[in-house]
Amino acid sequence: MASKEKELNNKPKKEVAKKYEQYVKQFTPRPKYFSNSLKAFLVGGLICMAALYIQNMLVDKGLSEKSAGAYVTVILICLAQLLTGLGVFDTISKFAGAGVIVPITGFANSMVAPAIEYKKEGPVLGIGAKLFSIAGPVLVCGISVSVIIGIISYFMR
Repeated sequence: MASKEKELNNKPKKEVAKKYEQYVKQFTPRPKYFSNSLKAFLVGGLICMAALYIQNMLVDKGLSEKSAGAYVTVILICLAQLLTGLGVFDTISKFAGAGVIVPITGFANSMVAPAIEYKKEGPVLGIGAKLFSIAGPVLVCGISVSVIIGIISYFMR
């Protein structure tokens, strides 16, 4: 008997949830997959093209390809951090989506944005504590795995 009462009580809740879901679908904008993908492809491609151009310029000036690649990485990170600090990166990422988030610029943004958001809390508890809130787990896992692989590699030789 108690199970029938529960079933009757849950039935109206389920109907209300379904009706609400249908109501929300009326107002939810449909994603534009093709145009979003095209924007991401073009902006990400432009970032990579600019990075390759800078790398080729540095190689032409006498740097090794490896050193030029390191310089380009640092330039992209610094530029993304600067644009995040100026508030421009968010505007670009709203337009380009994954095209600007997937390259290393997205990683730089994920480190700077929380620190800027909490700068009111002070340099230690605000900026220092939030600087690695998003990127921290990625760094910890990456460094830990590289140490483990290094130890395994050392003992295998």
